[in-house]
Amino acid sequence: MFGIDDVIATVTPVIGKVIDRVWPDPADQAKANLALLQLQQSGELAQLLSDTDLMKGQMAINQAEASSSSWFTSNWRPFVGWVCGLSFAWQYFLGPIFAFFLTKPIPTLDSTVMMTVLMGMLGLGVMRSYDKKQGTTS
Repeated sequence: MFGIDDVIATVTPVIGKVIDRVWPDPADQAKANLALLQLQQSGELAQLLSDTDLMKGQMAINQAEASSSSWFTSNWRPFVGWVCGLSFAWQYFLGPIFAFFLTKPIPTLDSTVMMTVLMGMLGLGVMRSYDKKQGTTS
């Protein structure tokens, strides 16, 4: 799937060749190339501003969820963390112990998805701890 940046990157060299053929004077070519560069940069700037606005909106949603008085709304992230932690403990610690003492095979969990979620949450926890230590967040 192509984004606007891919289209601009593909079209810019072609437009540059057209400019070279249409304006044989080097000064006119330089002016046209400068205008093309400014258009390309303004498109990239618009994309960056759009991405920043999207991130600000997500931060506002996260803040509203965290400060909610509803237990269900404000605690879903810790719940996911506990579920992942308990699943990890079962898969690698409790499950093998039970299997050893029961001398029967017990069901194992597919840990690929769980590990992805757990490692992502651990990474976010480390980032939050670092931010708190630096004083950049409350």
